[in-house]
Amino acid sequence: MARRQRCSDAGYVYHVLNRAVGRATLFRKAADYAAFEKVIGQAWERTGMRLVAYALMPNHWHLVAWPQHDGQLSIWAQWLTVTHVRRWHAHHHTSGTGPVYQGRFKSFPVQENDHYLTVCRYVEHNPLRAKLVERAEEWRWSSLWQRVHATQVPWLSEGPLPWPKDWTEHVNSIQTEAELVALRRSVGRGAPFGDERWQARTALTLHLESALRPRGRPKKPTAAARKI
Repeated sequence: MARRQRCSDAGYVYHVLNRAVGRATLFRKAADYAAFEKVIGQAWERTGMRLVAYALMPNHWHLVAWPQHDGQLSIWAQWLTVTHVRRWHAHHHTSGTGPVYQGRFKSFPVQENDHYLTVCRYVEHNPLRAKLVERAEEWRWSSLWQRVHATQVPWLSEGPLPWPKDWTEHVNSIQTEAELVALRRSVGRGAPFGDERWQARTALTLHLESALRPRGRPKKPTAAARKI
């Protein structure tokens, strides 16, 4: 089976995701989360990648990246995951026992309007959705916590849009089922996330047309249709 197309063109914001293999736990304690944040910082030092939002979960992570030149996203994500895998195995003394992640990272481009804010909200709401905290900003390992506490870590950048004044409350509110369905479709298929015209144009530009096509084989025409 051919690998799914990975785009790494500049000029877009991307949601980036990866999960532990077999639903294993990636982060077992605070030091594990802190170690991954350290890798994020080192990846920024090496590549200059702008990270605008993130949430680290026990068995996966969500990152919202905004590359400045073509190819930067792939270089950054590959270094980030490979470095984390090596250090994870070294720390847990499990070298040679198999993969840490279920595969390559997943990503999809995001339209820089309300769809961008929807994705960032989805990412930062994750700990609350998983019932790890009572309010999203309480989750220490997220960009929302960083902004609320004004930590000013150098590797967390401003994005293409300013944060609304009521952003924290907005993140804590429940997302609609329609939003979640559309987001999960983009996560699962790598489909551009935006309005229909932007999706079609972006898919054509980034060679992601297959991500927008319905799954499965096309239906065969009926006998009546063949006579027309």
